[in-house]
Amino acid sequence: MPFLNTPTGRAYYTAAGPLEAAHTLLLIHGAGGSHLDWPASLRRLPDARVYALDLPGHGRSAPPARDSIAGYSAWTAEWMRALALPPAVLVGHSMGAAIALELALQEPGLVRALVLIGAGARLPVSPLILEELQQSPGEIIPRIIGWAYGWDFPEEGKALARRRLEQVPPAVLYRDFLACSRFNRRAELKDIQPPALILAGSEDRMVPLALSEELYHGLPRARMVTFAGAGHMLTFERPEEVAGAVSEFLAGL
Repeated sequence: MPFLNTPTGRAYYTAAGPLEAAHTLLLIHGAGGSHLDWPASLRRLPDARVYALDLPGHGRSAPPARDSIAGYSAWTAEWMRALALPPAVLVGHSMGAAIALELALQEPGLVRALVLIGAGARLPVSPLILEELQQSPGEIIPRIIGWAYGWDFPEEGKALARRRLEQVPPAVLYRDFLACSRFNRRAELKDIQPPALILAGSEDRMVPLALSEELYHGLPRARMVTFAGAGHMLTFERPEEVAGAVSEFLAGL
């Protein structure tokens, strides 16, 4: 599993699938995440070369974490150029979806299509989260986990997610949520031309369904799939269904 030196720092990523595959996918994780946020069903899609990044300051990639979506987008573009990737299908979750949208605006030549999971053209963040991440991260993290998953997700799965999030430096989490709070591309959605698939959970409490619907109506070439009863962490809650929806979308490109 390789590292890549880029003009903006050392990046860690995984890659699976043949280089000559019909589709190149780039998986971009959300706030406080890493390449581990993606299930095998997505990392090993048939007829696809799939890359999964650790964003700067996350997982094994070099710090610092950024505090803006534009900063993460610029870093990702540098990584794509350093690896000489062809135009890719960007698959982003939450903050990662915002990064994908920003790339489609700023670097359209790098983007073939978009898969936006738990996504919005804006990502409002409660001031309570930002305040507690600075003052009492140990208290707010369990609440973030509680808000992130659907009601029927197993408790042992939530416990694992909590342990992972507790390993993320609080300053990184704060920067991620700050970046999300500053993101708003509603006015520019009409300028995003690649085809897009939006996947949303009906019970998402981190990025409510209304924000995903707003995104769907604003993008010129979008379709949307809603998963009844699911929360924000669709890749963990409904991995096979998500992979199936992505496969169907790729087949139509």
